[in-house]
Amino acid sequence: MASRLEINFIRLLSRCEFVASEKRGEAEWRLEKYVAALEDMLVALRKSPSKPTQEVLTEYTRKVDFLKGLLEAEKLPSPTEKALANQFLAPGRTPTIANERMPASKTVHIQSKARCTGEMREELLGTRLSGKGTTDGDLRNRRCLPLDERQSAAELDAVLQHHHSLQEKLAEDMLNLARNLKNNTLAAQNIIKQDNQ
Repeated sequence: MASRLEINFIRLLSRCEFVASEKRGEAEWRLEKYVAALEDMLVALRKSPSKPTQEVLTEYTRKVDFLKGLLEAEKLPSPTEKALANQFLAPGRTPTIANERMPASKTVHIQSKARCTGEMREELLGTRLSGKGTTDGDLRNRRCLPLDERQSAAELDAVLQHHHSLQEKLAEDMLNLARNLKNNTLAAQNIIKQDNQ
């Protein structure tokens, strides 16, 4: 028979997993407070005289640590760091409530992975929406380069062209040297054959 504290803990854990599965805004503060309350309840559960078995406590700890890690990963600045941190999170193995087919923490983990992947894709492809409602990658909205950047781009093109012509000249010289070496070895071979005869 579960104690009242354990029942409340399970209800709050289930609520936290539900809130974590939804897409939250930047100003969403409830999940952090709920997870902090979960930590306090977990400590109280460990000290309780009618505490659950060690395996159950380990699973509860795992789920709370997963939620804490999820919150920490969401605070990271870049989508790549978020995805990497999310990859190392370990969701719970057992369902929190009886009518779940798959553990809710595993579902939350999959959803947050998908969100991080989507953010990385948006960052990579530049499809984030700007303030005007158009994408940043739109060609019509691109500004031309300032004068000093255009000059540096022209200088860069000139340097690249110079290096390209140097490489072509070197390749030509190497080809000529290879031909000369081949002619010299054939001449030496003929001389050695004549000497042998």
